[in-house]
Amino acid sequence: MESLRSMAFSTLTISAILLLLIHGAYSFYLPGVAPEDFNQGDELKVKVNKLTSTKTQLPYSFYSLPFCRPKKIVDSAENLGEVLRGDRIENSPYLFKMREPRMCNIACKITPDAKSAKDFKEKINDEYRVNMILDNLPLVFPARRPDQESPIYQLGYYVGLKGPTGGKDGKYFINNHLSFTVKFHRDPITDTARIVGFEVKPFSVKHEYEGKWNEENTRLTTCDPHAKQTVINNNNPQDVEDKKDIIFTYDVDFKESDVKWASRWDAYLLMNDDQIHWFSIVNSLMIVLFLSGMVAMIMLRTLYRDISKYNELETQEEAQEETGWKLVHGDVFRPPQNSDLLCVYVGTGVQFFGMILVTMIFAVLGFLSPSNRGGLMTAMLLLWVFMGLFAGYAASRLYKIFKGTEWKRIALRTAVLFPGVVSAIFLVLNTLIWGQKSSGAVPFGTMFALLFLWFGISVPLVFVGSYVGFKKPAMEDPVKTNKIPRQIPEQAWYMNPIFSILIGGILPFGAVFIELFFILTSIWLNQFYYIFGFLFLVFVILLVTCAEITIVLCYFQLCSEDYLWWWRSYLTSGSSALYLFLYATFYFFTKLEITKLVSGLLYFGYMLIASYAFFVLTGTIGFYACFWFTRLIYSSVKID
Repeated sequence: MESLRSMAFSTLTISAILLLLIHGAYSFYLPGVAPEDFNQGDELKVKVNKLTSTKTQLPYSFYSLPFCRPKKIVDSAENLGEVLRGDRIENSPYLFKMREPRMCNIACKITPDAKSAKDFKEKINDEYRVNMILDNLPLVFPARRPDQESPIYQLGYYVGLKGPTGGKDGKYFINNHLSFTVKFHRDPITDTARIVGFEVKPFSVKHEYEGKWNEENTRLTTCDPHAKQTVINNNNPQDVEDKKDIIFTYDVDFKESDVKWASRWDAYLLMNDDQIHWFSIVNSLMIVLFLSGMVAMIMLRTLYRDISKYNELETQEEAQEETGWKLVHGDVFRPPQNSDLLCVYVGTGVQFFGMILVTMIFAVLGFLSPSNRGGLMTAMLLLWVFMGLFAGYAASRLYKIFKGTEWKRIALRTAVLFPGVVSAIFLVLNTLIWGQKSSGAVPFGTMFALLFLWFGISVPLVFVGSYVGFKKPAMEDPVKTNKIPRQIPEQAWYMNPIFSILIGGILPFGAVFIELFFILTSIWLNQFYYIFGFLFLVFVILLVTCAEITIVLCYFQLCSEDYLWWWRSYLTSGSSALYLFLYATFYFFTKLEITKLVSGLLYFGYMLIASYAFFVLTGTIGFYACFWFTRLIYSSVKID
């Protein structure tokens, strides 16, 4: 009856949490910067960011192409997350003054040589987009869809476009005229304005001019502010050829908007697919309810009956005749093979769980909104480092249960194993990116900062956690372990370890795979991911699913007198990482247009790291669920 009450209480608690989260699923955010007021005529600083392509996944700095340059290029300070994302924010040659429209401004004239023309053509062919920033807002191109009233905002604009014939012989046209629109919200009392939108419409136009070229006074015939004649179409596009002049021009228009500064990101984050997310939640909840029903049945019916029956047995002979999980009580807490490695992986999983939980809470509260560029990655890295304390503690506590004595060795392995494997893959990928001369390559200074975070902060914290955990008295096993291991009887085919482990990973993956699609899309197709309320719900569902499927399979395993549950409980829920990697492979071939070998290696390298991390996280959740379950059931029966 006690277990029945606790089961009911935990179900009520989970329901209450889910209701609260559903209420906050459209999570609000606290913008990453304070608002800035501009008076009429104030200078606006337009900054350029990296060039990005979903076809290559290799970012390049804006000035890697011979675009117009200011007199002096100044780099903006970037946080750790921005550097790791490949952001390179610099000043631009575009001059804006608040609420002062400008038409047909000449930025510069360039005459590309053979190498520059080839670079432009390559970037156009790979569908690179130019990214800019004004007052911390990214530049967007409003693309209209016939079935929707509001436009879909695409980040940045294409460098250019291919002619109808395409291919090697086809022409390449560059977007050399940019029509900017700056939307502002005006304060009627002070007459100051705040920027609430930054849009562009790119055009390719072959500019012509009168007389000799003069940077200051040249008058264009194709775009003339005096005659109020501007570029409105691509009828006479500018092709990219060696020694062929390209004139870059731009318009700036200012539009007053009713959108307030606090809501300026809403248009960027317009959610058109919330029904799919709700479907994902309902789908996952169905899996959870099914598993909860099975766990409740095992806990309340089967186990209650088992425990009552075992406790009513009077003679040793009757006990010998019984079969089931009680028979293996003398072996169930026997330390497994490679117990040290299990301690290390459990510690790492606790570190991951802590990092993700705190990150999610911050994200749901809005501290990691897209306006805070690189904030999410910086927060995750720092949290990972500080959660080393809990990793060391969890690893040494489990190590002490296994009667281990060398806690320093376990602490060192916990601090080094997972980050070491990830760093090795990351270094190989970084070398590939560096070989492509991409801005996505992590500089040596950042590498040094990452190494300092690892060895200067994380490793000492793991040792501190291990020391504290090891000094605490070991948890006592509810039953004594026999000196001689019991022979495990031959198992049915469906209890084969490989088969049951692979089956165990399907349901946790099934609970998250719809949300996984949106996460992959935001990472690899350069879109914002901001629906952290939904993600937190899915995370909670993942925890419950991993725990319940492991408990169910662990119970079946013990009933068939197989007591080797330690590693199997970790691998059962951890095998969902295999399905995640298989889904990532499916996504690569069906949704992405990556054709270059380096870009493909980058994708699979990063997805391998993500799958490894998912394995460690889900495996640890499954392990602790099974650990709690076995201690609970064996402490409930009388053993002579």
